Amino acid sequence: MDLWGTAAYLVTGLASGVLAGLFGVGGGVVVVPALIFVFTRTGLAPDWVPHLAVGTSLAAIMATGAASAYAHHRRGAVRWDLVRGLAPGIVVGAWAGAAVAGVLPDLWLKRLFACFLLYVGATMFMRPADKAPRPIPGTLGMLAVGSGIGALSALVGIGGGTITVPFLNRAGVAMRNAVGSSAACGVPIAIAGAIGFVVVGWGREGLPAAATGFVYWPAVAAILVTSVPTAPLGAHLAHRLPVAVLKRFFAVLLLVLGARMLLA
Repeated sequence: MDLWGTAAYLVTGLASGVLAGLFGVGGGVVVVPALIFVFTRTGLAPDWVPHLAVGTSLAAIMATGAASAYAHHRRGAVRWDLVRGLAPGIVVGAWAGAAVAGVLPDLWLKRLFACFLLYVGATMFMRPADKAPRPIPGTLGMLAVGSGIGALSALVGIGGGTITVPFLNRAGVAMRNAVGSSAACGVPIAIAGAIGFVVVGWGREGLPAAATGFVYWPAVAAILVTSVPTAPLGAHLAHRLPVAVLKRFFAVLLLVLGARMLLA
């Protein structure tokens, strides 16, 4: 790993940590496109760039997600009953998502992530309309919802917050508890998804020596060095900066980035 690549991974981790704390978006929204750019620029495994980016992002989220979940738990913000209801479906869905990603051509996996960026950008840009809360689904409903969250999250390399938080909030869960419970749900997503990407990438030709399947460990290590300590900084800035305005600027950035990736 050259000096430029190491610096790029450190900056990626810093940005993902701050933005996750500032806007409440999963680090994967930042990490995956950054890794696609860095891997492409450095010529790392050109046949597997999107797959490596998604798998590496999920592996990094394991540690950052656990730290975030613990912090929310200490503040009593995690609804563990909801986490237990979603977790089995999340694990199954994440494995299924990784399996699907393993057979997707690199171009289509990149396009799928581009569409996800457009969705997140549009959602962040628009003010949510007030709607009457829906009841929390029963056991089978939570299993189905968890499977969907896990599958999509593993496919695009995120912790699932952009999906889980709106679902829980729509079900009448207070935003503080929705964010905390979503952070806890991100841990099984990341673990199951990363394991899935290791398995489906095992033995593929053209992968770098420091990778296990579709997880590139030097990037994981460098990202964690800066993402873990900077997430609290983002949360601190959220109380001091005009987050609503900054959120719209970030949303426009995601829309532009998603459009460029989709059309490339």
